[in-house]
Amino acid sequence: MTTLDVPTRGFTGDIDRPRGGALAALVRHSVALARRSLIKTLRTPEALIDVTVQPVIFLLLFTYLFGGAIGAGDRGAYLQFLLPGLLAQSLALGGIALGQNLNADIEKGVFDRFRSLPVARSAPLVGAVSADIVRYLTVCVFMLGFGTLMGFRVETGFVPTVAAVALSIGFGLCFCWISVWVGMLVRTPGAVQGVMFLLIFPLSFGSNVFVQTSTLPGWLQAFVSVNPITPLVSTIRGLLIGGPVAHNLTVTLAWMAGLLVVFVPLALRAYARRA
Repeated sequence: MTTLDVPTRGFTGDIDRPRGGALAALVRHSVALARRSLIKTLRTPEALIDVTVQPVIFLLLFTYLFGGAIGAGDRGAYLQFLLPGLLAQSLALGGIALGQNLNADIEKGVFDRFRSLPVARSAPLVGAVSADIVRYLTVCVFMLGFGTLMGFRVETGFVPTVAAVALSIGFGLCFCWISVWVGMLVRTPGAVQGVMFLLIFPLSFGSNVFVQTSTLPGWLQAFVSVNPITPLVSTIRGLLIGGPVAHNLTVTLAWMAGLLVVFVPLALRAYARRA
């Protein structure tokens, strides 16, 4: 067979002209790569320790070890206060693994293979972030389920609880872009974890997760008031156990939009340079 006889018609249309345009192609490719990430997670269930065992340990530790002192002897009341806050902290910590996995994929050459395929440039990042929905949903289920066994009770109803879970997952998906950006900048997965811990621990402990803001020194209250974790925790508390929601929800949504506006472009730019 000569060169002129080789059929090439099947290649040009599929690669050069993606069906439905660039946006539709991005969605298809992102879904396919999200499925890859989910399969990888299912085959290594120990990767879910940070969204299953770790939050439960925090809940047990602070309720039974510190709850008596912080809650003036009433551990049950402190559990009602603590769980919504720990849920927010666990969501922030749950995004660290995303940056680590992306960093490891780059080091292993996985993204070099993606570059050789006819996929949208940003699809590997968007797909990986989309797959993290399962991780954040796992956090919510384990925290609420185990908290119920310990005595936590939702005091509002089914719809507010679903709203709290949806808001938590949405915030986690916005916040994890920081981890994606860090994962594109540093050299090793271990460095991603170190940098993210340095960021998340001051945010979680310097907030209203563990104690009432009014009990903190004045200078620390100023930091707590501008901490993005604070309005999220207050909103989740209001949705689960009652309290004001509207103002805190508005501030939380503003923070979520800000995180996307700032860190998505930074992550994509760093990805373009690194991969």
